[in-house]
Amino acid sequence: MIDFHIDRAGSVPAYAQLVQQVREALRLGVLHPGDKLPTVREVVTSCAVNAATVLKAYRELELSGLVEARQGAGTYVSGTLGGAADPAVMDALRGRLAGWVGDARTAGLEDDDLRALMTSVLAEPPGELTAEQRADAAARSAARSDGPSVPGPDAQSESGARP
Repeated sequence: MIDFHIDRAGSVPAYAQLVQQVREALRLGVLHPGDKLPTVREVVTSCAVNAATVLKAYRELELSGLVEARQGAGTYVSGTLGGAADPAVMDALRGRLAGWVGDARTAGLEDDDLRALMTSVLAEPPGELTAEQRADAAARSAARSDGPSVPGPDAQSESGARP
């Protein structure tokens, strides 16, 4: 079963946080079709939110085809999300990510900094080099030719836009 939590300091509405937590639990394999979600009353008690907030979240999940409400029985997971990645692969990736987060926190980054970094990486088109990778490649090329590197006609500018 999933344990919900609400971040009251954030700008995301409580119902949207509940929806996001169910979606993340589905993607991570924490929830599976047939699993029962906490009752509205349980969420109201544990998260100190209004029942209408929980009902709105559950209704949105139902409209998305991820859960189904069964009269008198509760709300059950009925759909899935994600590519059903191998749990061992997910565990290994989670471990490496936890190490990266630890390194970033040791370097003085805060959670908002980590989110900004992750968002910027996710926003980069797959297969394209980042600005830092392009600069490294140019530096290596210049070192090999003992002269300045001149980008070719297919090179991308620093902003990622083509000339």
